[in-house]
Order: sequence, then C-alpha cells, then structure tokens
Amino acid sequence: MQAAYYMGDRRVEIRDAEPVPPAPGTVQLDVAYTGICGTDLHIVHGAMDPRVSLPAILGHEMAGHVAAVGEGVSGWEPGDAATVMPLVWCGECAACRAGASHICQRLSFLGIDAPGSLQSRWTVPAQTLVPLPADMQPQTAALAEPTAVAVHDVRRAQLTEGEHVVVVGGGPIGLLVAAVTREAGADVVLVEPNPGRRQLAERAGLTTLDPAERPVGEHVEEWTKGAGAEVAFEVSGAVPGIQSAIDALGVRGRLVVVAIYPTPPPVDLFRVFWRELTLIGARVYERLDFEKAVRLLADGAIPIDVLITDIVPLAETPAAFEALEAGRAMKILVDCAGDTP
Repeated sequence: MQAAYYMGDRRVEIRDAEPVPPAPGTVQLDVAYTGICGTDLHIVHGAMDPRVSLPAILGHEMAGHVAAVGEGVSGWEPGDAATVMPLVWCGECAACRAGASHICQRLSFLGIDAPGSLQSRWTVPAQTLVPLPADMQPQTAALAEPTAVAVHDVRRAQLTEGEHVVVVGGGPIGLLVAAVTREAGADVVLVEPNPGRRQLAERAGLTTLDPAERPVGEHVEEWTKGAGAEVAFEVSGAVPGIQSAIDALGVRGRLVVVAIYPTPPPVDLFRVFWRELTLIGARVYERLDFEKAVRLLADGAIPIDVLITDIVPLAETPAAFEALEAGRAMKILVDCAGDTP
C-alpha cells in the first residue's frame, strides 16, 4: 500500500508502506477518508519537527471500517464503522489523575507523535476507536474529529441558550464552532476578513462580519444594545483577531482561546481587568465531545456540503497541501481506500 509522508523541509511525498498487523490491544482499520487540517499544515511548515519522527505519516481526521482486531480486543468486529479519537494518554501524570487525560502531560497524538491515517490501512490502540452509525457516509464521518474540537470549545464556554456569541476566524474550525454554537441556541456572528470564507459561511446560514468594513466592537455594541457579547471564540490565530474578540465582550464575558499561536500575542489585560473577563483555554476534546460530534453529523446539524470543498485520491495529497496553503480550499478529504490490497 501507499501512504503520505512528511519528509521535512516542507515536503510531502507518496511512498510505499507496509501495513502493520494488529498486535494485542490494537485494531487495524481500512481508512476510507482522511481530512487535512491546520495541524497538518503546521507539521509541514516544520513547527512540530521536535515531535515528529521523519519520515512521518500524517493525518488524524478519518473514517473507515475495522479490518482486523488484535488479541484481547472485545466489542469490535471486522466491518464495523469507526472513527478514531487520536489521543493516547499515560494515565499517571497530574493531568490524568485530575480527570483531564485528554491534555495528558505525556500525551501521544496519533498523526503527530505516531503514524497517522493518510494510508489505506492504519493500526491504532483499540481504546481510541469511536463507533459510527452503520448508515453514515464516510465522507461525513471524516469530519467527526474537527467537529469534536468545536463541541469541546463550546462546552468549555458553558454556553447557554440565547447568549450573544462572536466567533473570530472563519476557517474550518471557526465555521464548525459557529455551527455548534448555533445548534446550542445562541445568537452568533462570524468575523472573517476573507470574502470567500464569508460567502461559504453565509451559504451555511450564518451571519458574518467583515472587520475591514466595520470594527467588531462597534457592530457588537449595536447588536447587543450596548451590553456586549457574552462569549467570544478566538479561532483566527492572528493578533488583530484576539483583540477583536476581547473588544466584543461585555462585562464578565468569556473569551475562549481555540487558535494555536506560533508566538505569544500581546493581550489587552486592562480590558480583562476592567470588565472582569474570564479567559478559557480549549484544547482537543474528550470522548463525550466525539460522541456528540457524531450525533450532530448524523442529525445534519453540521454544514458538510460547505465545509468539504474537494475530495482527492491519496496520490494527490501533496497537491492538496499546496491548495490549502494557497487558501484555495476549506476542507480537503483524501480518499485513502483506492489502493487497499
């Protein structure tokens, strides 16, 4: 079979790979589709070189079926539809003992610290599998992982129905956060300077704002009749984005930081002090977030037709990375099943 490898120096290559037979406690999956995400781009940019072992098989947003199970695995049979929550924790560190194993201090993230899903057969620990409805289309199911990110972000915000929410950043995760927020009953506006991304969000029925045309704070002041938003999600990873998110918040508003910043950004702590704002970090997800993500996808609450802009064969993965780098796509799925023996 073949796999997509990060070779270092911003190079992605398709190379032959040997399927890994399932050892005790593991499951081998036939991978149907894998989505390429911002984390994969960070890896290719070299931002995670200290963590990856070259050459590294990328990918962690996937859907497929069980091909074979290792000794000692129960509850899974060949043919079962599954996705993967790509986290392996130690169970012993302070985070794990505190019930936050998803941010384990020795966390292994499949597709970063271990081989990922951009291959036709992928062997993973059985405990990482999440069941899928048998009738769910695998293209839809491949969005379970990024949807789980959004579900976790919204859960961390402790959102209540009717609250005003500002989502800053209209990429795939920002659009998903806005969709999950809307599903929770909030009144949401998505802030995004890119007109193509705003158009996609509007196709999904979301209200958008171009910050170049009108300051975010001014819009929110009018929208909330001077009260300010209760919640803002910063998903852009840009310094103006976090400032816009803070400006949007009213007294005792909650700022949820979703984006990964390559360098620490300046933050207006006076505003945090003056309005008694709460700063909330939101990283990856827990199993209940994955399970809710699958339900939302099954119920049609996620605008998959807007999110998935292209599906390409595994051989075209390098070109898919180039398209995402150039901003020519929202979410690209890779068909990994074509060369399964």
